[in-house]
Amino acid sequence: MSMMGTAVSGMLANTNWLSSISQNVSNANTTGYKNAETEFSTLVDQTGGGAESLAGVTTSLRSLNSLQGSVVGTSTTTDLAIQGNGYFVVSDSSGALYLTRNGSFVPDASGNLVNSAGYYLMGNTAASGQADAVPTEKVNVTASGDLPTATTAGTLSVNLPSTATAVTTAADLPSANPTAANVSYTDETSVTAYDNLGGAHTINVYLTNTGPIAGPPAADTWQITAYDAADAAAGGGFPYSAGPLSTETLNFSPTSGTLTSGSPFNIPIPNGQTLALDVSGTTQLASSFSVNTNTTNGNAPSSLKGVTISSNGTLDFQYSDGASNAAYDIPLANVASPDNLTSLNGNVYQSNQNSGSIVYGTAGTGGLGTIVSSSLEDSTVDLATELTQMIEAQSAYQANSKVFQTGADLLQILNGLKA
Repeated sequence: MSMMGTAVSGMLANTNWLSSISQNVSNANTTGYKNAETEFSTLVDQTGGGAESLAGVTTSLRSLNSLQGSVVGTSTTTDLAIQGNGYFVVSDSSGALYLTRNGSFVPDASGNLVNSAGYYLMGNTAASGQADAVPTEKVNVTASGDLPTATTAGTLSVNLPSTATAVTTAADLPSANPTAANVSYTDETSVTAYDNLGGAHTINVYLTNTGPIAGPPAADTWQITAYDAADAAAGGGFPYSAGPLSTETLNFSPTSGTLTSGSPFNIPIPNGQTLALDVSGTTQLASSFSVNTNTTNGNAPSSLKGVTISSNGTLDFQYSDGASNAAYDIPLANVASPDNLTSLNGNVYQSNQNSGSIVYGTAGTGGLGTIVSSSLEDSTVDLATELTQMIEAQSAYQANSKVFQTGADLLQILNGLKA
């Protein structure tokens, strides 16, 4: 009877092995799946006095979650793979959080990224500044577009030629003669600014050498004047139908050529905000006029073109005008013992006492892997290995059944004995 019981445990153990093999084979094409391994251990009823009573074998199932699957490229930006350690944090419809390596995310009807098992990708808004915290938001890739932003600041750095002829008659300066066809100025450039509705305005900036002053302190002076190009003549420039938006005096050190006063140059933008134009980098040197820096903030409204996801998990909205906006930070999570995580339906995991608690962090830091966009992680199942093990498990099951049959034959012989 002991022999038959041991054989039964062997058949059950090899049945479990065949079951795990079939689970692996059936998930050979499941994204992010980690193959399961059946482990055998001896059963002993009792020991003592140098004798053992053997009871056969038992099995346990372990998922090899720490294995890295092959990362294969796709054509979908929101397909995500992890190269290295860590898991995506996902939630079910009730909001419960889980871990997964299945990164086949696509937008649902509401724009939330959901994978093939129905779990939603979780992240934090970039504005929250909580890139490595427990994620609280479903990552949503639907946006109405980039709203306009009025221009409020900019930088204009130029070199003004110190050898330029000064305009000494105030009536000839650009600030004094908006309606005149012939105005005296030294150099001209322009900046772009956006009003409250996102309308672009070209601001013509005139720079005129007005000569030295004795001081104190002594300085070389220039006048800077801004006009709205929309008020210019048909061919551009003077005459203008309206006066200057702003005018200011720039003072330069006659010994170093650096600007000593006049910055920022404040320009009220029509139907917009006041542009504080930083001109502190402007110089007056013995060389030709040149523009070194010309930038302003603000933008016109534009439609959403798509999204990009960087290796550290930052999801950016890309707009048709070339602008981008960081919308979400997608953290990764990990535990001390990934192979001990509890496996659940849908290729997701939960932490437990044996796996250790979940730690969250930014991809690429703290031992976490990096996120690869437009890619998926293949299953770690090797079909050749599984089929080979299937033959081994079948042979072991058959051998145990032969032991059971032998025990049954012996029992039948014993039952047939007569006194």
